[in-house]
Amino acid sequence: MMATILFVGFIAMILLRVPISMAIGAAVLMAFVTSPFSDALYIVPQQILEGVNKPSLAAVPFFIMAGNLMNVVGMTDRIFNFANAVVGHLKAGLAQVNVLSSMLFAGVSGAAVADCAGLGAIEIKAMRERGYKPEFAAAVTVCSAVIGPLIPPSIGLVIYAFLAQQSVERMFLAGVVPGVLVGFSLMVFNRVLAARHDFPTQPRAPITTVLRTGVDGVLALFAPAIIVGSILTGWVTATEAGVLACLFAMALGVFVYRSLTWARFWKALTDTMLMTSVIMIIIGFSIAMGWLLAIDQVPMKLGNAIFALSENKNVFLALVLVFVLLVGTVVEGVPAKLMLVPMLLPIVDAYGIDRVHFGLVLQLSLLMGIATPPMGIGLYIMVEVGKVPFERVSLSVIPFMVPLTLVLLLITFVPDTVTWFPNLILGPD
Repeated sequence: MMATILFVGFIAMILLRVPISMAIGAAVLMAFVTSPFSDALYIVPQQILEGVNKPSLAAVPFFIMAGNLMNVVGMTDRIFNFANAVVGHLKAGLAQVNVLSSMLFAGVSGAAVADCAGLGAIEIKAMRERGYKPEFAAAVTVCSAVIGPLIPPSIGLVIYAFLAQQSVERMFLAGVVPGVLVGFSLMVFNRVLAARHDFPTQPRAPITTVLRTGVDGVLALFAPAIIVGSILTGWVTATEAGVLACLFAMALGVFVYRSLTWARFWKALTDTMLMTSVIMIIIGFSIAMGWLLAIDQVPMKLGNAIFALSENKNVFLALVLVFVLLVGTVVEGVPAKLMLVPMLLPIVDAYGIDRVHFGLVLQLSLLMGIATPPMGIGLYIMVEVGKVPFERVSLSVIPFMVPLTLVLLLITFVPDTVTWFPNLILGPD
């Protein structure tokens, strides 16, 4: 009964266009008020506070701050210039630059929204000036932004590691191969499109330009090395690695690029506080939601229903893909993960599926939602950044779902594409 009220209340809030964080909270409160618990107003705040009072979540604000600092000190321009010098001369050159920039920026930001907003403005402006259609430029940008939360560092993978009780370093390493595969598939798809369309071209950059832009941008690429390397060596925890990344970005901005002013630092700080607050509110409400679902035995009932359909884990994974892709079209990644993981993990364990593997399948499935109507947040960012009508962006994105879907199917049904690299570096789990 409580679970029914919870889901109906949540869907009703979404349809009323209530923000996700408040929709979850309102649904939880409705379920508690109609439940047999007489002290609901005491239990709800307790569950929320206990949900966010976890040491592993302390890494989230530092990774967000590191990404914001690297944005305000001008790393996006340097990364784009380097990518343009390397692959800008290829067919569909700036489309390839767009994807390569996202792969490089993924190691700096770890958030798809930051990629869309940070690199998006530069990329779309450059592509429009060279004669690319605005909707095509926006579609490439939003789809390449999917790479950001796969290649470490990744805020989404930190949250999944917390929910699934997995190590952050193993989750980070597991995201490397899928992230590279997504980037490679998009570049191949761009090349296929280039054979059918007359995309603008540009001359090959001289080797001196490649070296100059490489030297200028190489320091930005030290950020992921600092984060992942320091965690893998055991020198620091994930939270401490986030602190190191912040200090590194500040040192670059003050002593090397000389672009970090007090105004820019304050903007990075306030953006971080705002984003962290929203994430923590969502986590707190979602933990309370998970507690309610556990009391109502929803995970067990769901598991029994799925086992009644089939005991084949590939059938289960196929059902999960369809379900999660649909969820991702209306719910953003973090709240969706917080709602789905507690329900699905017992079933994942029952089927003998590796939790790390499942985490990357879930991550990519939900990430595709940022480029999928009607709620794809990446599409709305492209409308603002690229000044392109929503309908035109949505239609232009559809062909790019082909390479993304192929990679998703590959990592879903060939688990070694996810687990091989972390097992190589850290040993079998």
